[in-house]
Amino acid sequence: MISWLLVIILAYFFFSLASLGDKLVLNRKADPAVYTFYVGFFSILLAVIIPFINFRFPDAKTLVWIIAEAGVYLPGLYLMYIAVNKFEVSKVITTIGATQPVFIFALTWIFWGPQTMTAKVILAFIILLSGSIIISVEKNINLTADYLKITILASLMFSLDYIFSKFVFSSMTFWQGFIWMRIFISLFSLLFLISRKNRKAIFAKQTVSDKKTGAIFALTQMSGGTANILQSFAIFLAPVAFLPVINSLRGAQYVFLFLITLFLSVFLPKILKEKISKTAIVQKIISIILISAGLAILIF
Repeated sequence: MISWLLVIILAYFFFSLASLGDKLVLNRKADPAVYTFYVGFFSILLAVIIPFINFRFPDAKTLVWIIAEAGVYLPGLYLMYIAVNKFEVSKVITTIGATQPVFIFALTWIFWGPQTMTAKVILAFIILLSGSIIISVEKNINLTADYLKITILASLMFSLDYIFSKFVFSSMTFWQGFIWMRIFISLFSLLFLISRKNRKAIFAKQTVSDKKTGAIFALTQMSGGTANILQSFAIFLAPVAFLPVINSLRGAQYVFLFLITLFLSVFLPKILKEKISKTAIVQKIISIILISAGLAILIF
């Protein structure tokens, strides 16, 4: 248990760095289609390690799951980027993160049937989920029908991504499965080029400010790519019953993000300056205590 637990915590640290980058980039109103295209297309870069692993073609059944994974991952990204262009980044990310464990819990039962979980694991899951929800609660969140439709659908897509990834990993080694999923994600991203409007935006000449955004984007993708590899490895290592627990640990991402944001606001305000109220600090502290307690229950 400790192996996948350490891996997923490290993954959420890198996700927090990627979220910070998303916040900086998407505050500049980046085109969701352009952003999704580049995230998806550059997934193909992982193919460079093919000569160094025992790479093989998947069987027909596994290929279906690989295609299904790519088919939900890219729409999930696109919906998320649409949401952050229309609403506040922090609210969108936290809403998606808070609802995913519930979806994954239900989906594991739908695809694999009732899962055996000890009372200790169930207690840890509830505490971790509570910590994730508390840390993601926004005081002035506006739950419009449009907001809920986009964020909940994105959350469902990402939850299905967890499930389909597990099916792929059940019949292939980690690197074999992961690279095949990235290949199809890259191929599916080419569908964004069908639209003339998207092609124009994707291949538009960059301005100086765009180049700064591009640099942040590149660093964000490095962090996000590392996080995705680690998260997928945790999914590969963990039993099916623990998939909801893996996702309920997402609160750790918001803890890391809060601490990094606090550090930048105090010591490097030119990069990022946010006013953090006393109420917000108390909220984060309560969440940190709950998440720490949930982790302690899992470990000990």
